[in-house]
Amino acid sequence: MAYLTDRKRAEGMGSAKTGTAHHWSMMVSSFGLAILIPLFIFTFGPILGSSHAEVVDYFARPFPAIVAALTIAASMMHFKGGVQTLIEDYVHGMAKKVTIILMICLSYAIAATGIFAIARIAL
Repeated sequence: MAYLTDRKRAEGMGSAKTGTAHHWSMMVSSFGLAILIPLFIFTFGPILGSSHAEVVDYFARPFPAIVAALTIAASMMHFKGGVQTLIEDYVHGMAKKVTIILMICLSYAIAATGIFAIARIAL
């Protein structure tokens, strides 16, 4: 059994130098979502259960369409950051890199699809 000091155990496991920027990004997106999610609920709630034509007419107005698009974009970017942290903590080796790339591509694809759908309805 090797007796190592705390310094020896930590050596080579230095800072990745991106933690502060990542934390700040997550805090900003959390704050944005704290504002956007209630707005989305209050704009989406009244139209829930309506016919297709009424929903299309409702989202053709600028305010509900902008709130929905911003909510989709902000939530997917927050999702991307959270899942990246989760993967970095629990997956190792080449699988970590591949999984992070796949999850980033998935989050951008979901955001693009949602924003495209809202734009298609609004325009």
